[in-house]
Amino acid sequence: MPISPARIRAYTLTTALGHGCRPHRQALSEMRPGLRLWTPEEAPVQSWAGVVDGLDAVRLPARLAEFDCRNNRLAELALGGDGFAEQVEAARERRGPSRIGLFLGTSTSGIRHTEQCYRRHFEEKTPGLGDDLRFAYTHAYVSLADYCRRRLGLSGPAVVISTACSSGAKTFAAAQRALSAGLCDAAVVGGVDTLCATTLLGFHALGLLSPTPCTPWGQGRTGISIGEGAAFALLERDGDADDDGLSLLGFGESTDAYHIASPHPQGDGAVLAMRAALDSAGLSADAIDYINLHGTGTPANDLSEDRAVARVFGEAAIAGATKGWTGHTLGASGAVEAVISLICLREGLLPGTLNTQRFDPELKTRLIRNSEARPIARVLSNAFGFAGNNCALVFGRTSCA
Repeated sequence: MPISPARIRAYTLTTALGHGCRPHRQALSEMRPGLRLWTPEEAPVQSWAGVVDGLDAVRLPARLAEFDCRNNRLAELALGGDGFAEQVEAARERRGPSRIGLFLGTSTSGIRHTEQCYRRHFEEKTPGLGDDLRFAYTHAYVSLADYCRRRLGLSGPAVVISTACSSGAKTFAAAQRALSAGLCDAAVVGGVDTLCATTLLGFHALGLLSPTPCTPWGQGRTGISIGEGAAFALLERDGDADDDGLSLLGFGESTDAYHIASPHPQGDGAVLAMRAALDSAGLSADAIDYINLHGTGTPANDLSEDRAVARVFGEAAIAGATKGWTGHTLGASGAVEAVISLICLREGLLPGTLNTQRFDPELKTRLIRNSEARPIARVLSNAFGFAGNNCALVFGRTSCA
């Protein structure tokens, strides 16, 4: 059954490509990457990664200093992009702080801060882990929502979602349900995730880190390039749309639980999510102008997603994958790529597929090689997490739905 579209008032993102929407649009248009070689002190494993510069210099407001950790610094930096915090303040004045919900995704939260405290303890022989390790404020998942809630002056429902790589996308679905149920009149959604040794060493142990910048859909692809990033959007259930006239038109979720890490080989869960997204938007598959693929660059994930897309859209779908620019930003990736989808709609931009020189001939979905300008009205964005936690989002202009 079609849902009532949620209006998108504002959106922003910060990744290795820069701070705010403008540098992302420029990098996507110019096929300019954000990945670089990265070897953290605490984990002597070299990889290509999307690192956000300048986070060590970010300072949280004095009243929120107890939340200081890399993840909350990235949230603070991102909230200041594209006038987003000011847009939320305006919504708070219109709606009241108790009528604005907060739905955020993360997978690592403040783990890097805790890693550093342990490292200091064992290397410098400090007694205990230090006063700067405050679990509820610098490590736990709730830290992100609690920080953003206080920072933005909100008192409505607040939720943190952690379903690995689909976390940030699922916040849009959760917010739309809350808006439809009347639990809130507006919602801040998004995701924030930062690089840490646990993630780097985990993917290294799984043999999933690519020794070169990741090559989604590429022949001989070898794995992912990890990254960090943050993205936020402000949704409202009624009122005028923003100047771009963009809305969340539909969403679909599934949990196939095929395997703890590997996707279903035929993409069964992904198919369910994409079909549910189209149904909730009241659209047929041929109404989608562009598919923003999850496109991690691993052999199994790309093959599974390709089979799923072919089952839903056939072999003529126009698609691309953007992790070659930002890296896989993990729990933030679904939100980051949702905002990239909004930029593509606003700018009339189809991103190419960075780094991939030769596409895998066994994959059927046709990917755009080089970025091009082309008006588009509707985008479907995929995000798939461990254990088959899948989410697909449809964005577009309400007048075109």
